[in-house]
Amino acid sequence: MTRPLLTQASRPLTFEIAAVNENGEPVPTAIAGEHPLTLYVDKQEIVTLMTLGAAPEALAIGYLRNQRLLASLDEIAAVQVDWEVDAVSVTTRRGTGIAPGRTERRTVTTGCGQGTVFGDLMAEIDDIRLPAAATLSQATLYGLLDAVRLHESIYKQAGAVHGCALAKGSEILMFVEDVGRHNAVDAIAGRMWLDGLDGGDKIFYTTGRLTSEMVIKTAQMGIPFLVSRSGLTQMGWEIARKLGMTMIGRAQGKHYLLFTGEERFTR
Repeated sequence: MTRPLLTQASRPLTFEIAAVNENGEPVPTAIAGEHPLTLYVDKQEIVTLMTLGAAPEALAIGYLRNQRLLASLDEIAAVQVDWEVDAVSVTTRRGTGIAPGRTERRTVTTGCGQGTVFGDLMAEIDDIRLPAAATLSQATLYGLLDAVRLHESIYKQAGAVHGCALAKGSEILMFVEDVGRHNAVDAIAGRMWLDGLDGGDKIFYTTGRLTSEMVIKTAQMGIPFLVSRSGLTQMGWEIARKLGMTMIGRAQGKHYLLFTGEERFTR
């Protein structure tokens, strides 16, 4: 695998403003950043993402991966972020951009900030195979939930963001926050490509709802376990059942609801 050339153009994640409390007193308050970032592939405009700006290069790569617009990291020569023009430019090795047919159909998803999925939302689901032998214990789940609870986050400082974590057992390998959960999962997908990480022995945690988009993206990363502190949608549940994914929601402290994939879970 050839690693592309990358800028390192993270933005400040929080900003301090003056707010006024219920007593009329000024209160310095941290708020989350939010920036437009227009994605170009070989000078072809693809989409504008609203992002916290924590990991814009990984976000761009993960977006292209999860949208199935590029099949391999080896296709990417460079990723350059320029915040002066709010743009990220991805240069491919073949230099021909994205085939027009790949971006003609788009679905606006239920993700906060309105996520977008190109093409048929259900395309290629039947080709995904999650590792059958992978298991998750209740003790490991509790350990992960405790690690997430103790993790320092922008949410604790400023709120207004969603967080996603990639874990192996109860150990958090990556924790990414953004203004939309779809951005956070894309950034993790990009980092997994860059670091050459396989998803078969990993757990994906999100603070957001377990929607069809979240299930599909987790499956595309080859991850058999999806955990959230929130609930789920009907389509998310149906796709997780079809894939054989273990999906757990309402997970906080010692409480959780196991929705699908009970055969992988041990108490």
